[in-house]
Amino acid sequence: MDDRHDPIHLHHPGASPGRRVRVVAAVVRRGGKLLLTQRPPGGPLALQWELPGGKIEEGESVGHALLRELREELGVGAHALEEVEVSSHDYPHGLEVEIVFIRCELDSVDFTPSAAVHAVRWVDPAEIDLGEVLAGDREFLRGLGARG
Repeated sequence: MDDRHDPIHLHHPGASPGRRVRVVAAVVRRGGKLLLTQRPPGGPLALQWELPGGKIEEGESVGHALLRELREELGVGAHALEEVEVSSHDYPHGLEVEIVFIRCELDSVDFTPSAAVHAVRWVDPAEIDLGEVLAGDREFLRGLGARG
């Protein structure tokens, strides 16, 4: 993938020290609504809603990770626009993450979800029930007006 699709050249070094996993989350809006995906059944985070995205691979820029994850999970291209926020969260089951939230635009909303995506929805941030969302995304979504 070339840098034409990563105009802000979002690059952070690979994994953080310790066990913390670096992930990227896409902040995609359409008509005032936000794109959320639901994790598949099985595992400690099953069926929870989240902003689409995933793990940043070793040596990969944040922008390229975002584009790769959106292509893998939803079958669409995208353009990374700006880094909005970075936060950390430690899950009770042991996963420790640093999440880089990136505002982006999609090339299409004609999704072809992979097995990593159980469902897709567009939702008004004020209608998001934070109890149904991954804990790592909750504070960011609360800042956008989510309830709970």
